[in-house]
Amino acid sequence: MFTYSQTTETLSQPPLGKLCVFHQRSDQSAKKNMLSNGFLLLLNNKRAKLSPMNADALILAADSALRTLFATPRASRPTPKASALLASQQDGVLAAPVANELTEAEKSLSASLMRVNHVGEVCAQALYTGQALASKNPALRAKLDAACREETDHLAWTAERLAQLNSRPSLLNPLWYAGAFAIGYGAGKLGGDKLSLGFVVETENQVEAHLASHMSHLPANDLASKAIVAQMKTDEVAHARMAQKAGAAELPEPVKRLMGAAAKVMTTVAHRI
Repeated sequence: MFTYSQTTETLSQPPLGKLCVFHQRSDQSAKKNMLSNGFLLLLNNKRAKLSPMNADALILAADSALRTLFATPRASRPTPKASALLASQQDGVLAAPVANELTEAEKSLSASLMRVNHVGEVCAQALYTGQALASKNPALRAKLDAACREETDHLAWTAERLAQLNSRPSLLNPLWYAGAFAIGYGAGKLGGDKLSLGFVVETENQVEAHLASHMSHLPANDLASKAIVAQMKTDEVAHARMAQKAGAAELPEPVKRLMGAAAKVMTTVAHRI
């Protein structure tokens, strides 16, 4: 009996230990997969509750909305000039049309594209404001506020260029602002800082690609608009890198596609309205 019992223990223990290790490895792999997709942050976030904003947060949110939608934005940096854009060109291709006047058709095209860019900056103000209000990390709030100030420059530059082209911003800016603010605040509250920063990275990556396409679609001799778009593109790349260094989580692919689809609707509508 004693020998049989000892043999049973000897035979039963190793498989049990291997089974435990197998489960541990499986759990670790599952956790890594979920973390890479941003889901684990949402599930384990103790603040995953969209509680009402306090009075101070409501005041700040309302102030940002009113300033963005109805006040004249003031840039902290001068408007990028066409001369700076020309200086960055190695082949001098853009030097010839600098003195050419835009035709009415070219003005209309430039105005439509710059209106879309202006909408993007309205959304950026809302997104960063919502994320900053949702975060309890002072260092992260400072970084988001700094990025928001640069986006204010973009807002001022695009508004100025629209006026020069005798055009106007999108009539649906309040709607765009509300949607972007809800996304920023909701991502910060429900997903935490890392998932919120993931939205920053993906948003800025999509904006960068969008601005690159505008550089090719703007009239060749509209160097004033191109200079603004070029500087905006540089700033958006810096914002994405900031978010990555701050610990942004990778968003799930379906979320990225959904964001892209929403951006497509916004740009298509803003192009005309």
